[in-house]
This record gives sequence, structure tokens and C-alpha cells, in this order.
Amino acid sequence: MRFALVLFAGTCIVASPLLAQDKAAGVDHPGNEVVIEGEASYYGGKFNGRKTATGERFDENKMTAASKELPLGSKATVTNEETGESVDVKINDRGPYAEGRVMDLSKKAAKKLDMIDDGTAQVRIEADPDEQPNAKLKEKVEDLAEKQQTKTRK
Repeated sequence: MRFALVLFAGTCIVASPLLAQDKAAGVDHPGNEVVIEGEASYYGGKFNGRKTATGERFDENKMTAASKELPLGSKATVTNEETGESVDVKINDRGPYAEGRVMDLSKKAAKKLDMIDDGTAQVRIEADPDEQPNAKLKEKVEDLAEKQQTKTRK
């Protein structure tokens, strides 16, 4: 037990200066998650009932979203950076097609994020490989996270 405690303390001493350097440089350590920040909007209305990129019908009353970056079928947590409210969504469509947007949310997800009145919100999107519904999506999200971390290091 004493050895484990000494080993843990030694690890903290070695790692803490490295983490402090990255924090000072503005580098976030999401682990192996994909993190995307930016402006999100929502869609519904005339799109309700139309086929999505996955082939399923879009239902504005389900917790879904459109993303250009995340794999179809993957799961992500979206947080409204102003309110702190979060929702879990399934990526079932491609988009958004409005310039400068990172995600289109279903109307239900947008309501839970309290962004209906404004129409848009600054969000943080996190996709954790370990939270994906199958091994193939886990691998795709891991690959995307690795690419994202490689860009951050450069």
C-alpha cells in the first residue's frame, strides 16, 4: 500500500508541471474525446419527416443532430456555453450548411439547451469514444480525436 501511495505521488509530481505548461499555453486535455466549439443552430419545420443522411426520417422531437465532422450514428454531448445546460444527441444527418455553424440540433435538443428564442447558441460538443454504440463508431471517434490532438500539438 505504501509503495502504491509513493508511486502515485511521484506520478503527480512529474505530471503536474507538464499539465501546467499546457494549461498556460491554452491546450485543453480532453483525453481521447473529440471536442468541437462554435455556434449551433436548430432545424425542424419543413425538414420534419424527411430522410436524413442515415436514411432514417428526421423527427424534430427526438434528440438528434447534424454534423459535418462527427461520424453518422455517433453519440455526442452538447453543452450551451452560456447556460451550462447539456444534452446527449445522436448524429443522424449532415450539416449544418449555414456558414460558421458547427452543428444543427433537433428542435427538442434545442429546447433543452434553451436556445429556441435566440435560434443559435455557442456550444461545446464532446464525443467520447467509450460512449459510442458500437466498436466501429468507437474507432472512428478515436481516430478523429487523434487527428484533432495532432493539430493542437502543431
